[in-house]
Amino acid sequence: METNVNPLAVILVYFDSKGDRLLYRYPYQTLGQTEVASDEQRKTRKRNPYAVANVDDLLQTSTHLGTSKSQGQLQGFADEVLSALFAVKPQLCNQKFELKLNDVRFVSHPTSIPHKEQRSGAMAKNQMLINIVFALHAQASYSIVKCYHELSKRLGLALKFEEQRSGYLTEQTAHMARTHDEQQQQPLERTLELIAERCSLAQALRSIFHDLCTTGLLSTSLNNNLTLCFCLPAKAHQLHKKGSMVDPETIDRCLRALKPYHGMLLLVDFAELLDCVPPTGARMLWQMVDAYNPLISLQSMASKADLSIEHVYKLVSHLVYWAKATIIYPLCETNVYVIAPDAPLHTKSHLVEKFSARFAGMSLFEVISDFSLPTSIGHLTTPLQQPARQGILAQMVIWMLQHHLLMQLHTYVQFMPSEDEFGDSASCSNQLRDAISDEEGDQEQDADELHEGSMLSMSSQPLPVPAVLIGGHRRDMSEDHSSLASDNIAVQPSSSHKSNFSITASMSTDNCDSLDSMEDEQKLKELLQVFSDADRGAIRRIPASANVDDLSLLVKLYQMGYFKSEHHLEEIMYFENLRRSQLLQLLDKFRDVLIIYETEDPAIASMYNPK
Repeated sequence: METNVNPLAVILVYFDSKGDRLLYRYPYQTLGQTEVASDEQRKTRKRNPYAVANVDDLLQTSTHLGTSKSQGQLQGFADEVLSALFAVKPQLCNQKFELKLNDVRFVSHPTSIPHKEQRSGAMAKNQMLINIVFALHAQASYSIVKCYHELSKRLGLALKFEEQRSGYLTEQTAHMARTHDEQQQQPLERTLELIAERCSLAQALRSIFHDLCTTGLLSTSLNNNLTLCFCLPAKAHQLHKKGSMVDPETIDRCLRALKPYHGMLLLVDFAELLDCVPPTGARMLWQMVDAYNPLISLQSMASKADLSIEHVYKLVSHLVYWAKATIIYPLCETNVYVIAPDAPLHTKSHLVEKFSARFAGMSLFEVISDFSLPTSIGHLTTPLQQPARQGILAQMVIWMLQHHLLMQLHTYVQFMPSEDEFGDSASCSNQLRDAISDEEGDQEQDADELHEGSMLSMSSQPLPVPAVLIGGHRRDMSEDHSSLASDNIAVQPSSSHKSNFSITASMSTDNCDSLDSMEDEQKLKELLQVFSDADRGAIRRIPASANVDDLSLLVKLYQMGYFKSEHHLEEIMYFENLRRSQLLQLLDKFRDVLIIYETEDPAIASMYNPK
C-alpha cells in the first residue's frame, strides 16, 4: 500500500563519551511517555541529559507501545526509550541497524564520526556517534526498508564529510543540546520547534521528511555546501502512474536490458531535471538532454551529444530511476500501440481535462479509441495529410505514452514446425509435381519436332522450367534439355563454323549451370543439417527452402536463437543489420514453420506490470 511507503518519523540521536541524547525528531507530536506525565511532573523533571537510561524499565512504563495512528504518526514511545535504543555500541556502528517493535520498524545506519579537532592518532572514545533513524510501518517491504537504510547511510556520510571540513556536526548538536537545556520547563513540542528555527540540520531533516511523504524525491543542501540527492522509487513513480509500486530491483532488471536501439521519453519538463543530479553532474546531463529526441535511438543520441553509449546508459538509467523518464522504442510509423489494460480512462479521470488543455479542441476518448485494437501510427496517417496533422498525431501519442495510456506491441517469432500439418499437403504437392513433370516432357517432345534442324533457336530461347525438390535432391529440368539437345546434335550435320560455335557455347553454358546446381544442392544439404530430421522434412516442403539465400538467412537467425520468442523484430533488425522488408519477406516465405505474435517488450513492461 502507498501508506506503507511513507515514514512515520525521523529521529536524530547523538552519543559520545558524555552519554546519549535524542536531539531532534519530526513530526513534533508527543510520542507517548510525556503525554502520561502531568504538568507538575514535567516541571519538576531534572533528568541528567547525559545519564544512561534503563531501557527495560522504560519499555515497561511506556503505554500504547508502537501504535501508528491513521494520520501516519508515531506514538507510544518516550524520548528516553528511543535515545537508549538508538545510541548503539561502537561495535554496531557503520552497518545496518533494524529493530521491529509491535507495528513499527526502525531502520538506520549508525555512523561513528571523529571530532574535527581530533587527530588521526587520537583515541576512539573521543568519537561521537550520530544515528538518523527512520520509523516505518512494520509491513513495509524489504525494498522500501533497504531504501531508507541507504538514505540514513548517505546522511551519515554527508555529515561526516561536513564535520571533517568545517566542524558542522559539532556545532549543530551543541545548539540542539543547549536548546533542550534552556527549554526544560517548556513543552517538548515547543522545544523541537525552536530547534528547527535555530539549526539548519533540523531544517534539513524536516524537509527530508516532507519530501519523502509527498514526492519521494530529495535534493537537500547540508551546511549550504553539500547537496544530497535521493530517490524513493516506490513513491516517485506513483507521480506518473498512481498505485504502481516500482521497487529498485524491478528498475535494475529493466535497465540491464537496455540496448542501443532503445529510446528515451522524458516524463517531466526540462526544468525538473536538475534536482535529480548534484551540481557536478549537471553539465553532462544537459549535454545529453540537448540531443534528446523521442524519435531517435540511444545510440543516435550518444552520437549527437558526443558522448559514449555507456555514459548515455548511465544518465538515462538515472533519469528512469528518478521517474523523470521512461524507456521506449523510438517513435516511428511502424510502431504498433494499443490501449493499456489499466489505463485510467473513466469519465471523471483528470487526464481528460489535461488532454483537452494540451490539445485544444481534441477529445482524449476520441483519439485513443483509434487504438482499441493494435494499430500502427502509419495506419492512422495518409500521404494526403498535412505534415502538421501528422506532427500533432505524434505529439498526442507521446503524451499518451507519458501518461501510460498506451503500450507498444512488438512482434516475436517462434520456430514451430508441425509434421501433422503437412501430411495431406505433402501428398498433394507430390501429385502436382508429377503432373508438372509429365507436362514438361510433352512440351519437350513437341519442341523437338517443331525445331528439328534448328538447334540454334532451341539453345538461344530455352523454355522456362522451374526447379523442383524431389526426394531431398534438387532436380533442375534444364538438365534433361541439355541431354536431349546433345543427342540431336550428334545426328545433325554442321552447316557452318558459326553454328558449331553456337552449339558449343550452348553446351558449355549448360555444363556451368549444372555445376552451379550441384554446388547449390550441396550447400542446401549442409544448411538443412542444422535441423532435426522431423524439422528438416517440414522445411524442405517449403518452396523457399530451395533458395540458398533464403535458407541461409533462415538458418542464421535460427542458430542465433532469434526464433525462441525472446527477441522482437526491431532487435533482430538492429543486431543483424536487416531491413524490415527483408525480415518480413523471410517470415512470410517460411510462415509454415514460423509463428509470429505481438506482445509487450517484457523488459519495459516489467516496470509497470510487476506481476
